[in-house]
Amino acid sequence: MSELRSTGAAGPAASILRPETAIQLRDIVAAAVSQEEPLAVEGTGSKRGLGRPVQAARTLSLSAMVGVTLYEPEELVLSARVGTPIAEIETLLDEAGQRLEFEPLDYGPLHGLEPGLGTIGGVVACNLAGPRRLKHGAARDHILGVHAVSGRGEMFKSGGRVVKNVTGYDLSKGLTGSFGTLAVMTDVTLKVLPKTETETTIVLRGLADDAATGAMAAAMGSSAEASGAAHLPMYVASRVADGHLGNDAATLIRLEGFGPSVAARSAYLSAALEKVGKVEHLEGEASRAVWRDVRDIRPFVDGTDKPVWRLSVTPTRGHEIVMSLRMQAAIDAFYDWQGGLVWLRMEGEPEAELVRETIRRFGGGHATLVRASESVRAATAVFQSQPGPLAGLASRLKQQFDPAGVLNPGRMG
Repeated sequence: MSELRSTGAAGPAASILRPETAIQLRDIVAAAVSQEEPLAVEGTGSKRGLGRPVQAARTLSLSAMVGVTLYEPEELVLSARVGTPIAEIETLLDEAGQRLEFEPLDYGPLHGLEPGLGTIGGVVACNLAGPRRLKHGAARDHILGVHAVSGRGEMFKSGGRVVKNVTGYDLSKGLTGSFGTLAVMTDVTLKVLPKTETETTIVLRGLADDAATGAMAAAMGSSAEASGAAHLPMYVASRVADGHLGNDAATLIRLEGFGPSVAARSAYLSAALEKVGKVEHLEGEASRAVWRDVRDIRPFVDGTDKPVWRLSVTPTRGHEIVMSLRMQAAIDAFYDWQGGLVWLRMEGEPEAELVRETIRRFGGGHATLVRASESVRAATAVFQSQPGPLAGLASRLKQQFDPAGVLNPGRMG
């Protein structure tokens, strides 16, 4: 185990602890509990800008806990230590003709970092998923098991290495999305699936946001079995795929599967959508490039810390929320998940009250501030406040797993 001095996010001259084994990790957490000394928990720091800033004298870095420990392609199961780069795992799966079906996004570039720094532990801890979540769920739906150390300094495991595991309470899903505030995972086991043979994207050009919402709903409700539906308004479209789409608004419908099936479904859906607007097609790598950029919020990767919101709303109301906000603030936006996921960039202040009140008026949902300066995040309610019963449950879980509050204190506060 190594200990270094650094000026990391946990504070000036913060001490960085890098355990290499689960035993070392347990001892670090146990010592932090006994000394009542909080820890900022992270992998490579690619998601440090998510959540409120953590105030801790020491950073617990999991970057040395690396390596795939089990991969059985025929069983569709992979286990890895939490510091393993997600890019390394995706390369390994790709070589075997498989993939992570929940399509994890890479937040690094949005926060001014290089792409590919994210770890598998960070993906699970933040419950990340990309455009395919619409059809196949988030990371939580693909986790089979975890090994972890609680905030009490106790090692435990949940789940296993089989696709069907229904015994007991599934703590692994409970830890997914907890942002390292309940326990520190050491190993994760995930379900993987075969990658598709063919991919094509139908592109509808020039639609206004409301028309695009209707087109996406029709496509997802059809028998075409689309695996993605996104809308890039005018000028936003030019910020993906190195500008190859041009400035005109682009509504994207992705189809995947065996070649003949994709061709037949594409012909059927294209014929139906031609009644709405001009239809173009992206095949193979051109299609994948566009969806990677949608996944990684590339239109707002601009080298600034202008506030970026992630809005989870009713798909049919997303465009109404954006229109209402445009009347009151300088914003830019694009849509994923058939309009149910809105990425929103504010040109000035984050306007948290305005954003959340507007969502409430149009049917409800959640707003999470995923990018802003550290000072803005410290002064803003980054996460949507939970209803009373959920907040009570979260408090009881925190008390059970981390009663001393040593793990990422304040990050979700």
